[in-house]
Amino acid sequence: MNRQRLKRMLTDVRGGRLPVTDALEQLRSLPFEDLGFASLDHHRSIRQGFPEVVLCEGKTPAQIRRIAHALLRHHRPFLATRATREVAMVIMRLNKRAVFHEEARIVAVRDPALRLTGHLLIITAGTSDIPVAEEAKVTAEIMGSRVETLYDVGVAGIHRLLDRRSRLTRARVIVVVAGMDGVLPSVVGGLVDCPVVAVPTSRGYGASFGGLAALLTMLNSCAAGVGVMNIDNGFGAGCLAHRINMLGMSNE
Repeated sequence: MNRQRLKRMLTDVRGGRLPVTDALEQLRSLPFEDLGFASLDHHRSIRQGFPEVVLCEGKTPAQIRRIAHALLRHHRPFLATRATREVAMVIMRLNKRAVFHEEARIVAVRDPALRLTGHLLIITAGTSDIPVAEEAKVTAEIMGSRVETLYDVGVAGIHRLLDRRSRLTRARVIVVVAGMDGVLPSVVGGLVDCPVVAVPTSRGYGASFGGLAALLTMLNSCAAGVGVMNIDNGFGAGCLAHRINMLGMSNE
C-alpha cells in the first residue's frame, strides 16, 4: 500500500465512509519494508499482537544494525534473540533503553506503557538448563506476561519440586525446560490442570544426542496437555506460553 492510498484510507475512516474494522483488516496485509537483504514486516503486531523479532544468528553486525534501526523507528517493544555482546553493543548504541540480557542472549527494549499480566511459571530440571529458560522468560516478559521461575528441581531430587507444588497450581501456563532424560515435563503435566510447554535442551552426556533423547521423551509424554517445542527453543516457548497466558485475560 503506497502513501497516497494510505492517506485516502485515513480520509475515508475520518469521513465515516470506511469502518475502522475494515481499515484494520486492510492494514493487516500492508507491504513490508525492503532493505535489500531483509524484508521487514512492520504490521506483524496488527496480525499477531507483537512486532517482528530479530534472530541475530547468521547476520552481520551491520545487517543487524540496519534492521534494528528500521524496527525501532516504528515499534515498541523490540526483541533481538541469540545476540552476542558485540551485537548487543550495536543495538544499545541505537537506543538508550535497550538492555542486554546476557544469559538469555537477548537484547530488548520494553514498552513502558505495557503492564505485565497473568501468571506464567518457568521451571528447569537443572542449572544447566537456565539459559534456555531465561530466553523464554525474557521473551514472555517483553511481550507482556508476568513470569515467575523455579530452577533446578529435576527428577533426580523430586522432593525439590513437590515441596513447591503450590506454586505450580497457581500458574496459568507452565514452561518446563529439561535436558538429559527430559522427564520433568511429564511429571509436571501429571500434577497440574494448566497447559504445559515442554522445551528439550541440548544439555546432557553423549547418549542424549544433543537434546534428541529429551525431545523424544517429551514427544512420548504420557501426561495429557503437554506441548513440545524444538531443542533449545526458549524463544518459541516464551512466545507460545505468553499467548496461552493472555487467553481470556480481557474477560477477567
